[in-house]
Amino acid sequence: MDSFNNDLTEEQRLMKQSCRDFIDRVVSPFLRNDWQREWNMNPDERLPKEILKAADEISIRTLAVPEKYGGIELNSETEVRSFAIIAEEIARGDSGLADKLVQNWKVAVLLRNLAPEHLQKKWFTRLVEDHTFLLAHCLTEPKGASDRWLPYNVPEAAMDTMAQRVDGGWKINGRKQFISNGFDAGLYVVYANTKPGSGMLEGTSSFLVPRETPGLEVVRCNETIGCRFMNNGEIYFSDCFVPEDHLLCEGEALSKAAIYFRPGKIIQAAKNLGVGVAAFEKTSAFVQSYERGGKLLIKHQSVASRLADMATRITSVRTLLNQAALAVDTRSSDADALCNMAKVFASQEILKVCENALELHGGMGAMLDVGIEKLFRDASIFLHMDATVDISHFKIVKAMFPETAGKYAGPEN
Repeated sequence: MDSFNNDLTEEQRLMKQSCRDFIDRVVSPFLRNDWQREWNMNPDERLPKEILKAADEISIRTLAVPEKYGGIELNSETEVRSFAIIAEEIARGDSGLADKLVQNWKVAVLLRNLAPEHLQKKWFTRLVEDHTFLLAHCLTEPKGASDRWLPYNVPEAAMDTMAQRVDGGWKINGRKQFISNGFDAGLYVVYANTKPGSGMLEGTSSFLVPRETPGLEVVRCNETIGCRFMNNGEIYFSDCFVPEDHLLCEGEALSKAAIYFRPGKIIQAAKNLGVGVAAFEKTSAFVQSYERGGKLLIKHQSVASRLADMATRITSVRTLLNQAALAVDTRSSDADALCNMAKVFASQEILKVCENALELHGGMGAMLDVGIEKLFRDASIFLHMDATVDISHFKIVKAMFPETAGKYAGPEN
């Protein structure tokens, strides 16, 4: 299921192999031998810190961090494609671990473009030196999530989280929820309304907020159905003061965040693809090892048909993903539409792949210690990560027909 290897650069080929070896050597044995750990209700104890340390040994936690701060810089002409290759391999082992790591990559891209030099030095150095250090991007709120990503450029859709300028900096008040890495992160990029009454694109600002800042409180870990080795969190801000230099972008933060969102869609589709590849690999091995009715399962026509269907869906996702990643890397005019197409298409097709895997394993597919039902649960999460299916469809239409597509919020003209 890896027919695109011939298109990889030598650097990408080596990174892919390093990640595959890491998954087979470290992650897969952990999941096989300690599968109950996924259900540990103490988030701090869920994923062993040794796995993040092992990830550091192949430098996949600090991708996109500038080399001068000790990170790994990828070729700028193929960076997004490289992100996709690595994310797929990690998610083939575990999508929660992939979620945990890719947040670092995406936020690193944002910070290297928006953060002042002294803060880059401080936080990138901290990130590189501490193998448990994680980054988080705080946009989603109780009253606004995927819909904000259209974005609605009307006051009715403005952030509920507010930031007010005070002497020497800003005070932030509000609440963020469903934040990837939110429970564990040491540094947050936080979006807030700084111009009440204005549209989203003119009134939203972004701030760099360290975890230890007074007034920032991590209030809970959201217990999810899948991707459970990434601790999703909810965060309150109460008169949380950040100095002036921690303002990343005033007023136009959502527009500037495109540099985070576009690679994010590609990475999301790639993680989903990795889950599908894992489901296919496990299923193809199973149906060629077990007999029913005196024949290997694969010799039954209905089984063969489903296996072919799984392979076709995976290849279709990979093809669109490659096209979309190339569009983002080359800053093509159709990048917005393609990266959203890849994200939503992968979420739907890979869920079907995992459904087939579950059914082809029969009763074993429902057993927690086998690991197939975990892939199905993980795949189900992707329908709404990084935008729901419907919101992704809206974004595709807006990218294709910007003059006539609906606004979806605010008064109808």
